[in-house]
Amino acid sequence: MSHYQPDAHRYSCLPYRRCGRSGLKLPAVSLGLWHNFGGVDRFENARALVRCAFDHGITHFDLANNYGPPPGSAEETFGALLAGDLKPWRDELVISTKAGYTMWPGPYGDWGSRKYLVASLDQSLRRMGLDYVDIFYHHRPDPETPLEETMAALAHIVKSGKALYVGLSNYPAELTRRAAALLRELGTPCLIHQPRYSMLDRWVEGGLLDALADEGIGGIAFSPLAQGVLTDRYFGGEIPADSRAARGAFLKPEQITAEKLALVRALNDIAAARGQKLAQMALSWLLRQPAISSVLIGASRPEQILDAVGAANAAPLAQDELAAIEALLRKP
Repeated sequence: MSHYQPDAHRYSCLPYRRCGRSGLKLPAVSLGLWHNFGGVDRFENARALVRCAFDHGITHFDLANNYGPPPGSAEETFGALLAGDLKPWRDELVISTKAGYTMWPGPYGDWGSRKYLVASLDQSLRRMGLDYVDIFYHHRPDPETPLEETMAALAHIVKSGKALYVGLSNYPAELTRRAAALLRELGTPCLIHQPRYSMLDRWVEGGLLDALADEGIGGIAFSPLAQGVLTDRYFGGEIPADSRAARGAFLKPEQITAEKLALVRALNDIAAARGQKLAQMALSWLLRQPAISSVLIGASRPEQILDAVGAANAAPLAQDELAAIEALLRKP
């Protein structure tokens, strides 16, 4: 048995922000298990990351059925960490998972049918050793399944006690509005939307943030550091061997252009002038948005979690700082 005892002062580390118009508050920083928690990764490092997060007030841990590699293994790792360390504090945790990408072969292991979503969550619960998750997401829109079926499946999952809340991920603005209306009719309002959002990827500003505000849905931004581009990792112009760009799965080396490096160095100058690292300022910039309840970070080292906690406690960006950032981001 683990002798882990969380830090007694953990709830003084971070602000907690209301998620949309719900009763649920989320830590300003949440920990995503997309990378570094798979079967190929070191378990002791995963344990150190989760303990560091909870010790500093990060109560929300975000997973998906296919996180790994191999798919399913991040949930298994988290299940082992729950069993060994966190089980006594289950009621202090917000645990989320998702389904919507390919998880098993054949016609029932992908997209948005009721059959797939219900079966996938049952598998996720078994892997984590849980009776329920706090949030269950549809991971991406399915162009071929009627939206009514997918939303009815989410409502059924809440009514069956397998999730407390439901959310959407990667849905565009108008589809989000339609989904929210359906869920309201079914008596299970949409709690949260998880879009990709960073200084370098601002598609949500084209209508989605307005939709979230109108519908009372909380926003939680994933890839807030643009897969590590908004950090000091690539300043030297080289691709570090242990970086995401070197692995080339989601961030390709050819995306680290000279123009992009010049931009992030200029952004870093603004961050340094306000006493922050670039990664911290990138999080502060997102958290200024009223529609964003939390930012979802990935981490490979505890220091990155501590940096993010620092960002959530930083002074807000001043108008002149925001204007300087905007001028850089809008440069042709």
